[in-house]
Amino acid sequence: MYSFRDLVALRVVKSLLDGGMSLQRVRRAWSYLNRKAGLDKHLAEVKLVTDGQSIFKVCRKEGEVLDALRHGQMAFFVAIDEIARSVEGGVSQFREDRDRFIRALKEAERVSAGA
Repeated sequence: MYSFRDLVALRVVKSLLDGGMSLQRVRRAWSYLNRKAGLDKHLAEVKLVTDGQSIFKVCRKEGEVLDALRHGQMAFFVAIDEIARSVEGGVSQFREDRDRFIRALKEAERVSAGA
């Protein structure tokens, strides 16, 4: 009989295999993460992602991922939605500043034409 944890682990392994990982790489990554991070004990709290070449554990620190197939080497993680929001905010601020500047120029032009 399988426990709930076993079913979750099987589902995780299947999703990694569906993501293009070989069974051998999944086993290596699982073994490493279990030794270093207690994967079996804290499986429900772990976020794993794959690019089809490696398996990454998303760390608690935002912006960091651990490469489970490269002996825990930290990899760079980019949250694109956060970057997009930041750029969008910058563009909005630029437009407001530009519109204010244009209004000030027109006002200065109107004042100087009337003088």
